[in-house]
Amino acid sequence: MARNYQLVVIGAGPGGYTAALKAAGFGMRVAVVDEDKLGGVCINRGCIPTKALLHASNIFSMMQHCDDFGVSTDFISFDFGKMQEYKRRSVVQYRKGVERLFAENHIDFIKGTATIRRNKTVEVDGEEGREYLHADYIIIATGAKPMLPEIPGIHLPGVINSDRLLAAQSWNFDRIVIIGGGVIGVEFATIFQALCSNVVIVEKGSHLLGPMDTEVALALEEQLRDKGIAIHCSSVVETITEEDGLVCQVKNLETGETGKIRASQVVVAVGRTPNMERLLGEDISLEIRDGRLAVDGDFMTSEKDIYAIGDVVSRTQLAHVAMAQGTYVVEKIAGKRHTIRLEAVPNGMYVSLPIVPSCIYTVPEIATVGITELTANNLGLKVRCGVYDMNDNGKSIITGKEKGFIRLIFEAYSNSIVGAQMVCPRATDMIGEMATAIANGLTAEQLSRAMRAHPTYSEGIADAIEDAMREKEPKG
Repeated sequence: MARNYQLVVIGAGPGGYTAALKAAGFGMRVAVVDEDKLGGVCINRGCIPTKALLHASNIFSMMQHCDDFGVSTDFISFDFGKMQEYKRRSVVQYRKGVERLFAENHIDFIKGTATIRRNKTVEVDGEEGREYLHADYIIIATGAKPMLPEIPGIHLPGVINSDRLLAAQSWNFDRIVIIGGGVIGVEFATIFQALCSNVVIVEKGSHLLGPMDTEVALALEEQLRDKGIAIHCSSVVETITEEDGLVCQVKNLETGETGKIRASQVVVAVGRTPNMERLLGEDISLEIRDGRLAVDGDFMTSEKDIYAIGDVVSRTQLAHVAMAQGTYVVEKIAGKRHTIRLEAVPNGMYVSLPIVPSCIYTVPEIATVGITELTANNLGLKVRCGVYDMNDNGKSIITGKEKGFIRLIFEAYSNSIVGAQMVCPRATDMIGEMATAIANGLTAEQLSRAMRAHPTYSEGIADAIEDAMREKEPKG
């Protein structure tokens, strides 16, 4: 006999658990089903563990240059196993916080593989056998899984994806080839370069970070090269072979030239694909477009009262996007006023948020929100741009992190901020101010009214605003 719920969420990642907590807060009876631990990829194998390793590796890198600050030490080393243990503790602590919230809100977490059947029934194959859940509403939040390109040798020992890399306990990363120069690739390159690995990135596109603003991507590329990371853009790995370790044959797509790169490990980071394995039973079908579940402007699938959010539907694969989408759907189901603004994509395949911060935790950090100057020009929008070079920032000078910039984009006639790009320390924290400003249509004058403490990295925002207001002729 089926257990009855008002809402069943399939997937316990950020989108799923946020939707569940929101629904429980509205008084709904909620169940969440996932075949893995509560928290999904983000908490257990993605955002949290990656950022923990980035933090640990950055500490080691800073200690290598401590003499610059008058701090002396005879010997500096790292223990990769202990770093992984620190990462594990961070994950467990975060996950326990979500588990506590589930308990306080009386949300049932059911571990098992969920399959949707007709009449909004969810079949769960779990640790205690098979059971059935019936729901008034279903939210699919099954996320995405690592993609595996078809390269000869891709299944050799030592060729790993991000999930396996984060689970590694022993050090075997003296020489790494990273296939893919997106967010995952450059963050792992940052980690292992800081730990003194020889790192090579092979990226198919013309520059790193794919759809990211070109100026930002090129600034990162320059700084990664300065750190000793080799970058091969417009290139692909044709084969991987075993020859006293691993050997990647790399081809430049522009020149046709080929070469071999040796590695102790090859990390595959070419992106993630929607995870829909065993999701649908034989008695139900949902429309799929371009490999993703198709939804309308309210995230409803082709089946009434079945919704889909997060990486299984969006091209923008970010935890905070999935969380916002989950909030939106639950507010709609509950008949509450929406606290999240949405913007539908013209082809109706999925929806995205109009003001989405993108953050990359390299050194220096990268954060963007809104539109770039190039996008504004393509839209026929006249803008004023303000740029501040962080070389002149007092906090940057103190910390020895001078390289970087803050770039702000304002609509030329209203002076309202429409975009921001930051390449500097704490960029991922400061971008929140810019997102809030864009969401509320704040002008340069309004942003200038608040003082920013000295010395801080955020002083660069005020200088970029001032630079934009000095610009007499708008661009575009």
